[in-house]
Amino acid sequence: MSSVWSNSKSKNFLEDTNVSGFDDDEEVVTAAEVYRELEQTWMNEKLAPELLPPKSEVVECMMEQVKVMEENINSVKKGDFVASLHQLEVERIRYLLASYLRTRLKKIEQYVFSLLEEEDRRSDEQPCRLSSEELTYAKEYCNNVESHMSSLVLQHMPANLQSLNREKVAVRPNMDSYVFLKVRRRCEGVLVDDEDEEAADLEEGSQHLMRYKPIAMLIANDSISLI
Repeated sequence: MSSVWSNSKSKNFLEDTNVSGFDDDEEVVTAAEVYRELEQTWMNEKLAPELLPPKSEVVECMMEQVKVMEENINSVKKGDFVASLHQLEVERIRYLLASYLRTRLKKIEQYVFSLLEEEDRRSDEQPCRLSSEELTYAKEYCNNVESHMSSLVLQHMPANLQSLNREKVAVRPNMDSYVFLKVRRRCEGVLVDDEDEEAADLEEGSQHLMRYKPIAMLIANDSISLI
């Protein structure tokens, strides 16, 4: 990752900074483009009813960029106006990162049983919804919930009711809820209604109000964004 400290007050630090190796193709993009991707990742996670696959590369890239920006800020004289502007940018990025991670953590705790159930059934070819750190946290959280329930309630129940059935107590996201979306790439044959098997083509740039379930995979592959 390379960085450029702009001497021009009219330029945005993120626009002046290139980030290499952001994806598997080693495409060189600006930090501002990564930031916009982080914004959309954050928005998708907040608006989607389910836990989305993690965008670890976006988070890690932006965290590294914050580190570079802070090093540049610390290298200039205190009170410098440009440095103050860049500090505001750092705080804005930190807020998005923290909010994104908090949103995911809240969903993990809410859907912990169903997520771990899904993880147990997942094949090697299927992507995981949890990062390795999130999976560790989910397992520990689940064990703590079960221990708490056992000591507080289950041990006082009849013997045949002293075990916690994860499948029965699991909270699952409402996949039939409706969401607003914007099409980033043209999508053909999107199934709108399961019963009628009605399919529609979604044109790039168009906006829709649709049921979440039919378009869930289109969010995962970045064909659409939630708004």
